[in-house]
Amino acid sequence: MNITFIGGGNMAAALIGGLLGKGHAASGIRVVELQAEARARLAAQFGVACLETVAAPLGEAIVLAVKPQQMRAAAATLRSQLTRELVITIAAGIRLVDLSRWLGGYATLVRCMPNTPALIGAGISGLYASAAVGDGQRALADSILGAVGTTLWVPEEGLLDPVTAISGSGPAYVFYFVEAMQQAAQEMGFSASDARKLAVETFVGAAALAAQCKDEVALLRERVTSKGGTTERALASMDAHRVKDLIVQALHAANQRALELGEQLGADE
Repeated sequence: MNITFIGGGNMAAALIGGLLGKGHAASGIRVVELQAEARARLAAQFGVACLETVAAPLGEAIVLAVKPQQMRAAAATLRSQLTRELVITIAAGIRLVDLSRWLGGYATLVRCMPNTPALIGAGISGLYASAAVGDGQRALADSILGAVGTTLWVPEEGLLDPVTAISGSGPAYVFYFVEAMQQAAQEMGFSASDARKLAVETFVGAAALAAQCKDEVALLRERVTSKGGTTERALASMDAHRVKDLIVQALHAANQRALELGEQLGADE
């Protein structure tokens, strides 16, 4: 399997590292990257071929790993060279109808929304394939994104906006809550390093428990909440301030913004 990455940023590097870790040969990966410093870094780190411009052969899959604002220009450099390759986009907000238009009507496309834990092989990626993508190409896309974590295929492209709101932006929400826990711990007398350790390891352990246990998360919460205890008091305070309602409201706001960005990024110039 030969893969060409267009763009050599952090997510491309994560995917390349994940693929190599799964046994993919470095000789089967090429990266097109405008910045000479980035090309040198990727070549030294992974031993992959790095080019300044797009050139054939492109391989079985092309991963568009540029910023959303750069996608139109990247598509323009690629459109005349496409034949039957699978084109995968990991750029947030870029809809397939717009990418297809920029590629001159090319339709063998998969849109993905990874998240930043992919940088340590612990990500989750939402994927959607156009009707022109065959089973073998779906499996190829799954193997590429699956190299850095879990994959979730959605039945319609519109669900990738909620994926963006929930898991794409989700790490920031977790970090936000960790910040709050760390602040509270410091106010209670812990050093910054110990406060961070308490907050982070609590999240790591709780997330691992939720992942490994088949019970509903609500039941896991109830098991920690003894009547008249400290947890009950904390949760009662959160409920009184509508913390859960506000979190749900915030996620809907993120989803709405994802919809707006798709419209903006895909608008004709």
